[in-house]
Amino acid sequence: MSGQRKLSPTITAESEERSYVFKVHGYSRAKELFKNGECVASPRFSVAGDNWVLRYYPNGRTVEDLDGFISLVHDSADAKNMNAKARSISLIGKDGLPVPPCHGGMIEMDHVFQMVYNNSLGLIINREKLEQSAHIIDDCLTIKCDLNHKKDIQSEETFGNQFVAVPPTDLHLQFGNLLDSMDGADVTFHVGGEKFLAHRIVLAARSSVFKAELLGGMKENTGSSIEISDMEADVFKSLLRFIYTDSLPVLKSPSNQGDARRDVVMAGHLLVAADRYNIGRLKLICEHKLCSHIDANMVATSLALAEQHNCSGLKEACLQFLTTPSNLEAMKASDGYEHLKISCLSALKELIARLLPVEMKAAKEIIMEI
Repeated sequence: MSGQRKLSPTITAESEERSYVFKVHGYSRAKELFKNGECVASPRFSVAGDNWVLRYYPNGRTVEDLDGFISLVHDSADAKNMNAKARSISLIGKDGLPVPPCHGGMIEMDHVFQMVYNNSLGLIINREKLEQSAHIIDDCLTIKCDLNHKKDIQSEETFGNQFVAVPPTDLHLQFGNLLDSMDGADVTFHVGGEKFLAHRIVLAARSSVFKAELLGGMKENTGSSIEISDMEADVFKSLLRFIYTDSLPVLKSPSNQGDARRDVVMAGHLLVAADRYNIGRLKLICEHKLCSHIDANMVATSLALAEQHNCSGLKEACLQFLTTPSNLEAMKASDGYEHLKISCLSALKELIARLLPVEMKAAKEIIMEI
């Protein structure tokens, strides 16, 4: 009888593609505020667990960029060698389409040079030609980043004629089914006139706050029925869905302006809930959603949320948007402005300090000290 033959490990490759769009508001003001080598960083965005960031240098990244160039750099937020690849980075024109991309080395396309290095991409843009183009819309630059993430799944070494295909994880589906069936549920929440059954152990595993309330020293005060009076039922339902499945179907791509508005409002409510229950990834997802949908009607509300819930990326996005005079005027007429004045005066002081000319350093310091 012949011995079994040792087989090489089987490798299965999976690929995931993501695109992110960022808006740099207040192009003219940023050009005055930031020196060569200084940048504005976007909120972190994630592809399969890898964190990325876009850095915008209004006056260039290096000394060589001083002579009228802008730099955009799209790279790892964790300063590590990652499995993902930055596939392309491009400006979005007034037609909503990317400026024709260029690949490989450093190639001029009208006024854009694209540089490729390691897992990152950079754009070097001639400022004079950019400002003569139609790509700056309402003092705003729109940038699109595309990534490709390749994941290698390697099996253990096997013997004999075995060829095993390992399917992707379906853990989120299993927990989703548990949420829907509520088999073995041991705690009930009453929220906004609705009743939700859940499992203490699942909530505790996903939230340190729920762990303290349901399994820790606060357990005696909760019992098997918990009333939550300051949250809407649909928000809590989405919160539970994320806890069990790590996904938010409610934040899907909207089909019209009304859907988009509802999704943004929901993102704001969920951000508050995520902060309350210390669910960090959900908070970042909601913060990214709000950063991507800043307008004159929502910016005051988003800035108040950012200040109250320590969302630095969202705060920076709002402040940049408001450095454009027309956006600032429109924000003052919005419904959220009065609430912002009452609840987040510190954010308004920071905005005023930022709007002052760079040379008025003493005035900026006085405003922040008031």
